[in-house]
Amino acid sequence: MATDSNQRGIQSIEVGGQLLKALVHHGRPMALKDLAREADMAPAKAHPYMVSFGRLGLIEQDRSNGHYQLGPLALQLGLISLQQANPVHVATPLIAELSQQIGQTVAIAVWGARGSTIVRVAESPSPVHVNMRHGTVFSLTSTASGRIFGAYLASEVVKKMLEEERRRGGAGDEPGMPPAPAVPPWNEFEASLDEVRKHGLSRSEGEVIPGINAMSAPVFDHTGAIVLALTVIGPAGVLDTAWDGPLARALSGCASEVSQRLGALAVRPAS
Repeated sequence: MATDSNQRGIQSIEVGGQLLKALVHHGRPMALKDLAREADMAPAKAHPYMVSFGRLGLIEQDRSNGHYQLGPLALQLGLISLQQANPVHVATPLIAELSQQIGQTVAIAVWGARGSTIVRVAESPSPVHVNMRHGTVFSLTSTASGRIFGAYLASEVVKKMLEEERRRGGAGDEPGMPPAPAVPPWNEFEASLDEVRKHGLSRSEGEVIPGINAMSAPVFDHTGAIVLALTVIGPAGVLDTAWDGPLARALSGCASEVSQRLGALAVRPAS
């Protein structure tokens, strides 16, 4: 089957598309000369593209200053795309690629009625990997996935789940799992969430299962709300949890790409 890279396309559309990409990237109205510079073309070459895009409704021009911005058709396309985007479906092929790249098991978790819950798993290509099952619920306070959601969900939602976890005795739902660490008080847990927001990542080093590490990154939608956690899990001897290590960078990059595909304009800045 032919791939996108070797299928025949229309070069003029791809060239003109660089102008639309520049508008999206900057997120503000732009003068023709600035758009042309960003697309690496002369203004005289860029202008006919903008005329055609304007006729289609992809862009419109401010008559007061001549600057260009996205038009009504572009807005309609964006809204339809957001309505059709399913976060799990968008992320699934990307975690498979990430798993192959880093050689570790990668899971997608969503926020469910009992907390962070696995819905997809890309198994490690390595013969040494950690088995995870769909439907497994992660502890809010003692897992990387749980703390990622805790850091970016509304505090009232997190406090309610903290109390529920305390009543349950701390652990998630997975049979045969060892007892989870004691649930900390809110002020102590909140301090750990500050660290998560500082780095934009959460990590766990042997907290639930000795010798097993994990690192988790948030995925946001077009409203800035967290919708997924992407979590890498593996043996401590081979899973590096350094905040600025290669695994952290690869995981953050994957989460950022999913967020962008869901309409997030930028990764949420560290607090």
